Amino acid sequence: MLEDRVERIRQILQAHNYKMTPQREATVRVLLEHEDRHLSAEEIFLLLKERVPDIGLATVYRTLELLSDLEIVYKVNFGDGVTRYDFRKEGMARHHHHLQCIRCGKVEEIHENLLADVEKLVEERYGFKVLDHRLTFLGICRECQEREEREKAAKEGAGSGTSEAASSRERGER
Repeated sequence: MLEDRVERIRQILQAHNYKMTPQREATVRVLLEHEDRHLSAEEIFLLLKERVPDIGLATVYRTLELLSDLEIVYKVNFGDGVTRYDFRKEGMARHHHHLQCIRCGKVEEIHENLLADVEKLVEERYGFKVLDHRLTFLGICRECQEREEREKAAKEGAGSGTSEAASSRERGER
């Protein structure tokens, strides 16, 4: 699977008169191996240094810029000022959406076009041809909600024991 994707990217590069240099291939492999993480250029660079010690950060940036220009990857920003890179999903004509947890920072992907009707409305009402869109939902992920519920329940349980002890002291009981 990984090799097939590397080969397809190699073909895209060749179709645009670019070579799959060893540095580009290493960058593509790191991106593919960590596809679920939305890595920054610096994170990619640190992972690459383990494999290609002589690679430079500028080479990583140039490679990412090329992959972005060829729409192999998207640049995404989750509001933290850091540009991250996300593969365009094969077979998808449009970008996918993200769910970003404001507690733990986890980012999940939605691979459905939830905005087809909105795009059509924008095109009809405003005469604006939509080519693509980006959408990130900010909220609290399931794991954080469950953790917060457990913490709340534990706090309430601990709080009720403390208030019973306080009430006993107020009544002069021991």
